[in-house]
Amino acid sequence: MSIGEIWRKIAGAHRSDDQTEGAGVAEFFLPKFTLGFFIRATVVALLAILIFGFVLRPCIIDGASMLPNWPEHGFTFCWTPRYLFSPPRRGDVVIVRYSSKVFYLKRVVGLPGDTVAFWRGNLYVNGKRVKEPYVKYISNWNLRPRRVEPGHFYVVGDNRSQPIHVHKFGQVRASRIIGAPLF
Repeated sequence: MSIGEIWRKIAGAHRSDDQTEGAGVAEFFLPKFTLGFFIRATVVALLAILIFGFVLRPCIIDGASMLPNWPEHGFTFCWTPRYLFSPPRRGDVVIVRYSSKVFYLKRVVGLPGDTVAFWRGNLYVNGKRVKEPYVKYISNWNLRPRRVEPGHFYVVGDNRSQPIHVHKFGQVRASRIIGAPLF
């Protein structure tokens, strides 16, 4: 089968045989506005709204709190079904809804009921020091122990070289975790 025959088959899958014979590249990119065209365009638009509005939400990364594991400026999709059937686990990178259009990329370090603290830049969960291979920059954070409330998770960025008062971190309600980055 030649490339031309394959092209006619793809371009003419929705047409009758008499319409397919004359189908070319121009007609593929500049279709005739028929009822079939408007039905297909409507279905594609509805699927795009559903997929990119509820399942794969586009997110722009704009901040250095997750360096060096995530870029300071970038793009990802939020996979919203990630936590439908199981809660986030310690070490997961999650996307947290801060406001209607602002989302943060953070790492879960504390689960409901855990006690979280920082001492001389090291993370302590339930009194035990946690090794965090994803944290590459030296930190001098000190934060007294605090208990994570039921229905909440403790999240923090990976870039701990920034002063503690600059970071947005802490307990977030489980309902504010909207998913995980796709890539």
